Amino acid sequence: MEFAARRPAGRPAGSRAGDSGTRDAILAAAREQFAGKGYDGASLRVIAAAAGVDTGLIRHFFGSKDDLFDAALEMPPAVIERMTQALGGDPEHLGERLVDAYLRLWEDPASAEALLAIARSAISSDRAADRLQAVLGARFLAEIAPRLRQPDGAERAALAGSHLLGVAIARYVVRIGPLAAMDRAELIARCAPAIQRYLIG
Repeated sequence: MEFAARRPAGRPAGSRAGDSGTRDAILAAAREQFAGKGYDGASLRVIAAAAGVDTGLIRHFFGSKDDLFDAALEMPPAVIERMTQALGGDPEHLGERLVDAYLRLWEDPASAEALLAIARSAISSDRAADRLQAVLGARFLAEIAPRLRQPDGAERAALAGSHLLGVAIARYVVRIGPLAAMDRAELIARCAPAIQRYLIG
């Protein structure tokens, strides 16, 4: 007589042998769905199907959709590190370095999906807008402003950040024709003087 294999105690139905692998698969699927559809358009059912699990496992690992969203949009430490590294060096080329580092983040698979998910979701979700503010303001701008050593450093950093965000949304989210097709080197050359002016004056 054959007996059905018993599921190990403590592991939810539908889980994979490695909890870390299951969690990573859910996060990858969530980033893809949030990046493509925004917060409101992405459903736990579709995310679970894409990850090859059931929705119960999402609740097991993350709790609610809001909690999954927060986890999926957590920026890799390298994102802030690469932007802060661009702040070093010759001040006369600060704008060029920042634009280059910023655009590369949007084109790097390790950070692009989270950035796209934040940008697309921020339009319709207050939670996503708060996360965008956290990434752009509390981290990025907070790093730049003190280094400018100017009384209006916060305002200068905010202007530069807003300019860069607008370029990224137009190029990578909305995909406005000429901007999306422009060579990165040309885009850097066109944007860097404005960013330089905002930051240094």
